[in-house]
Amino acid sequence: MIVRRAEREIKEALEEEAAVAIVGPRQVGKTTLAREMADAHPGAIYLDLEAKADRERLADPVLFLRQYETTLVVLDEIHRMPELFSSLRGIIDEGRRTGHGLGRFLVLGSASMDLLHQSGESLAGRIAYIEMGPFCVLELPDDDSTQLSLWVRGGFPGSYLARSEAASVRWRRDFIRTYLERDVPQFGPRVPAGVLERFWTMLAHNQGTLLNASRLAASLQVSAPTIQRYIDLLCDLLLVRRLQPYHRNVGKRLVKSPKVYVRDSGLVHALLGIANYNDLAGHPVAGASWEGFAIENLLQSAPPRTTAHFYRTAVGAEIDLLLDVPGHGLWAIEIKRSLAGRPEKGFHIACGDLKPDRSYLVNAGRGQYPIDENTTGIGLRDLAATLSGLPK
Repeated sequence: MIVRRAEREIKEALEEEAAVAIVGPRQVGKTTLAREMADAHPGAIYLDLEAKADRERLADPVLFLRQYETTLVVLDEIHRMPELFSSLRGIIDEGRRTGHGLGRFLVLGSASMDLLHQSGESLAGRIAYIEMGPFCVLELPDDDSTQLSLWVRGGFPGSYLARSEAASVRWRRDFIRTYLERDVPQFGPRVPAGVLERFWTMLAHNQGTLLNASRLAASLQVSAPTIQRYIDLLCDLLLVRRLQPYHRNVGKRLVKSPKVYVRDSGLVHALLGIANYNDLAGHPVAGASWEGFAIENLLQSAPPRTTAHFYRTAVGAEIDLLLDVPGHGLWAIEIKRSLAGRPEKGFHIACGDLKPDRSYLVNAGRGQYPIDENTTGIGLRDLAATLSGLPK
């Protein structure tokens, strides 16, 4: 049974705010979840703003939505009608005066940039944001084969639940093509689809490495600022993560460039033509792919307002992932694809620099084991569960 963790977060947010925005890439299940939640609310209404008929119903939004002041209204693809946000502000404020101030609107968008910018200007103090990503390990059955399949196929439901490996690969290739041909032109600057596909594939080849915009620019015959704009676009579409270096005054020469990851491991593999686990196991990207997979699962499981960085000095002291967990301090995490393993020397040196509150070596196995007095070896799902279970 698959239970989306976002559902609980959305329900809690609707009890505290008038509006809740679900942001995430296409095809992660936002609409399915929103429809299920609307079905559970008597009298609720679902409007798909990609449909002309539903947009026309909102020609006078105040007049139309007044009849739904006591129930939930779901507005899907709200970026199609950005002018709605100013109307929602007045409707929400009027609802507060009449005692109908909470749980009024559930809005959905496929890109973070427009939705956050537009709603933040109009609905400050009236809206909560929930990011919904692909499946993570805590949403799926607890067994080794599930975790392996999730890594190989990625967490998009259409890919993970496909009837075969071949069908999963086809789904991901179609997904990439749709983004390049439809969504990128809709949300971002006019970028030739072929150029952006080559760029996205280059990022997959360089998964988890330090960003070298000049080298990427030379390969694509564009400028370094153009490369930064491409990365900004893919980050705003929640398809790429830019992991920033951790800077603290520790008297060390620190790396300043961010690391860049394609966020879904299944997309990494599709971009590189990796069809199954046998192909992946011997591929040079396997270790970096697993690292990105682990990072995304841990961040999906972490408490709200957790910040993520990596740490690296000029002489090689390194921590793959640093989590600053509100109320629980700084967690240092090294990531290994093995079933056990021990940290590299550079991890111990880095921990000596930063003195984190907790230190872990995350692996592909299960359970926990002590490595030394400061560091614990732990399986990916186990650490994700630990983060998820922390008091908010």
